[in-house]
Amino acid sequence: MPISASGKGFDIILVSAEYWDDHPLSPVGVIARVLDAKGFSIGIIEKPETPEDFTRLGSPKLFFGVTAGSIDSMMNNYTPMKHKRADDPHARKQNPMPDRATIVYCNALRRHFKGCTIVIGGIEASLRRFTHYDYWNNNVRRSILLDSRADVLVYGNGEMQIIELAQRARAGKPLAGVQGTCVVSKTVPEGFGRLPGHALAAADKKAFCEMQNQFSITKNLAQEYDRNFVLQYAYPGYTTGFLDWIYSLDYSRDMHPESLLRMAQFSVQTHRGCIGSCSFCSIGLHQGNRIISRSEGSILAELRKIAGHREFRGVIDDLGGPSANMYGMDCDACEGDCTACGKLDRSHAPLIALMKKARKVKGVRNVFVRSGVRYDLAIDSPEYIKELAEHHVSGCLKIAPEHFSKTVLGLMNKPGERFDEFVELFGKLSAGTGHTLRHYLMIGHPGEDAASLDALVRKARGLGNIENFQLFTPTPMTLSTCMYWTGLDPRTMRLVKIVYDYHTKKKMKEKVLAVIKESDPDMDKDY
Repeated sequence: MPISASGKGFDIILVSAEYWDDHPLSPVGVIARVLDAKGFSIGIIEKPETPEDFTRLGSPKLFFGVTAGSIDSMMNNYTPMKHKRADDPHARKQNPMPDRATIVYCNALRRHFKGCTIVIGGIEASLRRFTHYDYWNNNVRRSILLDSRADVLVYGNGEMQIIELAQRARAGKPLAGVQGTCVVSKTVPEGFGRLPGHALAAADKKAFCEMQNQFSITKNLAQEYDRNFVLQYAYPGYTTGFLDWIYSLDYSRDMHPESLLRMAQFSVQTHRGCIGSCSFCSIGLHQGNRIISRSEGSILAELRKIAGHREFRGVIDDLGGPSANMYGMDCDACEGDCTACGKLDRSHAPLIALMKKARKVKGVRNVFVRSGVRYDLAIDSPEYIKELAEHHVSGCLKIAPEHFSKTVLGLMNKPGERFDEFVELFGKLSAGTGHTLRHYLMIGHPGEDAASLDALVRKARGLGNIENFQLFTPTPMTLSTCMYWTGLDPRTMRLVKIVYDYHTKKKMKEKVLAVIKESDPDMDKDY
């Protein structure tokens, strides 16, 4: 669906496995808007299936941009038990897309447009840029760059990269060498770190761990594949000013009727990145493990614009980011663990000021926070918890203790010591509001065994209000996935207990479901 030109002859054609929404949370919607703002004509093909779907806009003048969207297509299509979501009566339904959508779309374009230039991006491409363990095949796969036969891979948020690629393509310059991208090369330039080659990493689990320990978005890295190399150019320096520009663009916020973003139509993203470094999370190797916050003025301007939207009814669905209360915790002084740094400002002062101003925007009745909140950071700011509880919670506040076993939490790189303290403090500060806590848990993570699951069940039974739980699913490039595949903690090279068989996983699920049903007999949720 074209947004800035009519007919054929677009500069760039974007092909997406998700519906396009002209919205700042829609991956293809944002890329389309930033390119349009820089003067490029953009066509969009949503969820193509037939040859006619791929060819109806013709060939672009510069390149095709291909993405699976905001989720890896295998995660979208299969449950943690490897059941097809479309066939599983207990699974949340997702919009259908082809398995390995990025590869399928690229190969279709190669068939229909010989010699075309293809740029791939999105979470599926980003986290499969090097050798990776694939849970659904239960094997180690090579870089998606090779299987897709794409010319360039954009990793992370791709706005800066796609603009430079488009400008280079228009000027007839080579596309290799753009920060935040990967390409295939016959040689390795000076200054590149060398990862273990694909053949070695696929055959040797210690080498796979070594590779995991070297992953970083801040470095130039190279990996060998049969006399070729995948080169990663270090991530570009996104800034507050650049984010402000992205979110200032004229998004209509019109939604496709079947879009999964409909529930977030009036949500506002305050920042990018996460300093939590949870082992099972991919954000650090996708967006980065540093916070980049938008300016207060930019966020308030977006709220004022939303207030004038024809469909707005006064409620901001969510004001947040990967972890809602990391707004304003920007720091790029070192590469250490921010949450362990004594210099980290835990006062939440910038966020408190923003929240107070946000709820005073004319036409805005409620500003809710539905993103996850890191309780280990929030507990150091009673003023933040009070503001949150009194004005920004819709019934319940969702937090993710994930587990209650010290061993499992350590492997997750999650805190656990102050959970009970936070529960008590939130109870005091929310007294009279009627608000409660809802808890998210994870089972089956590396390190899990019968004793750790029993500890989780005992604690969960005492807590009640279990909003949701998930069965750990290994996803490409994460530390936890490395543990699952190798049976080793790559940080220490110590052996880790792993639950592999699906019968045991099913029994674990049933145990936790029984606890949830005790507190909510009418519970009819899908897991």
